[in-house]
Amino acid sequence: MSPFFQFESDFVDSLRCIPMIVRYKLDTCGVKLKLHQWNKFSESDRQQTVDAPCSTEDEVRKYKELLHQLIEQRTGETATDLAIDENPSWNDAVNIPESVIQQAERVGVRITPKQWQTLTPIQRFVLIKLSRSSHENANFLPAVKEFQLVPV
Repeated sequence: MSPFFQFESDFVDSLRCIPMIVRYKLDTCGVKLKLHQWNKFSESDRQQTVDAPCSTEDEVRKYKELLHQLIEQRTGETATDLAIDENPSWNDAVNIPESVIQQAERVGVRITPKQWQTLTPIQRFVLIKLSRSSHENANFLPAVKEFQLVPV
């Protein structure tokens, strides 16, 4: 199974943008990775950040160390650490964030609580990230369709 989503298909071959699986891991380990830093990573570095596990406490620590090392080696910059949300909203299968509700309404979709509960944490993460006003949310509707929340 591919770690990438279909709506990312226009860039996953080259990994020119930071894929959602990596963004999910960044939020999990609390490291900010800027696009200019990502662009200095080698293809192998990028693939490593996609493939490296980041679920257990030990894996999260190792992933964070990997990012610090890659950012330092490839850019000469010091990685920026971010606070880690102990209860991120994507782990909440009951409450749909207001940003998701509003973005869904903008594209003519209603996501029900039952549908929200069926999503995996990374799918909820994706919809939350794509619904934020600071994000280019052109992929919100394709993601909703990919997650089978509306008829395709």
